[in-house]
Amino acid sequence: MANLAEIKKQFLKISNLEKDLKLKQLQVTRLLQITQAINNNISAEELYQMYRDFLAQELNIRKMALFVHCEMGDWHVATTIGVDASKLSADICEIFPKYTGAKYLHDETHPVIAQFDIIIPVFHKSSPLAYVLVGGFEEREDTFQKVQFITTLTNITSVAIENKRLFKRQLDQERMKRGMLLATEIQQMLVPDTLPDTKNYQLASIYRPHDSVGGDYFDFEESEDGRLTFCIGDISGKGVAAALLMANYSAYFRALIGQGLSLKEMVVALNKAVFRITKGDRFITFFIAEYDPNTRQLQYFNCGHIPPILVDDGYLFRLTEGCTLLGIDDTLPKIEMGTITLKGDAMLLTFTDGLTDIRDSNGAFLSEEKLDSFVMSNYLLSAKGFNNELQIAVEQFMGKQIYPDDFTVLTARFF
Repeated sequence: MANLAEIKKQFLKISNLEKDLKLKQLQVTRLLQITQAINNNISAEELYQMYRDFLAQELNIRKMALFVHCEMGDWHVATTIGVDASKLSADICEIFPKYTGAKYLHDETHPVIAQFDIIIPVFHKSSPLAYVLVGGFEEREDTFQKVQFITTLTNITSVAIENKRLFKRQLDQERMKRGMLLATEIQQMLVPDTLPDTKNYQLASIYRPHDSVGGDYFDFEESEDGRLTFCIGDISGKGVAAALLMANYSAYFRALIGQGLSLKEMVVALNKAVFRITKGDRFITFFIAEYDPNTRQLQYFNCGHIPPILVDDGYLFRLTEGCTLLGIDDTLPKIEMGTITLKGDAMLLTFTDGLTDIRDSNGAFLSEEKLDSFVMSNYLLSAKGFNNELQIAVEQFMGKQIYPDDFTVLTARFF
């Protein structure tokens, strides 16, 4: 009898070993299948389906919820077994961090956690990738081996999903980078690179977008009768949105200036165009002037722009006549043209608020007094020479500070 009992015991032991071996073989096979699927770049949804099917069919898991990171950094349920998804909606983000290893959940009271028997966190280095909640175990089940394998399987699956997410983000960043480079090239083509230098007048510019693209704008046009029309503008906002509006504005300006319109007609038309595009959500500060070297008359409209500085024959003026910002409303309530007849050698400095927003190391802004003094001291230089000296002065004033905004200057020298 003793020998028979011993034989039965050994037989049972062998039978259990065979079961364990078959389970191990099955687990290895499934791991290979998932690895091959990952190598074949299957979708995240298909990978989660394989994960769920294996736990349910091969490991006989009755209840499971897999939480993974979403794009916004929160946790969301990727897949479940035997759980009502509506019962997993309670906020769980603050609960997960306290679990650093697999743990039984006998005493948990959280409405989500309490539905399960075990929580299994999966980490990559020190960062959590996933949390698996498992339940429905029976008393005689070998939960230890199942937990070990679920941990391994979840680790492989989560790392693959995370790699997909990171790779997608990298592709998106590369796509955005290429888009920004293209936008930069297009914007550079819209900005004049050759400016007039005649016996009657000169133009010179400084153009420094805060990002690779920006919302500052300037342009000019010389007519056959010798008149010079030039403008500078600052579109609200920064980056791609401002750059797109700038491109639209540039195209519309070029179309209008070829129609032989007066300055006032151009300003009215530009205002309507901006309002039609933005519906009042964005606006443009704008300064436009026309210089006739035959009469030495300078006509201009300042549309809510920082008043340009004009020095004529040693006297300094700020050009303020015009109207409100462009694009706020479909109509301009009041519009007045400024007219000045130049008497001697003159310099007109137009600029965007990137110049006046500059600060020194103590946080002090570049004051009107300092700017006026600089213009008075250098207005007899050539337009390009004036801009060179201005850049040197600005960099000395800023020290190690960075430019806070798009920085654009258009300088006109009249002889």
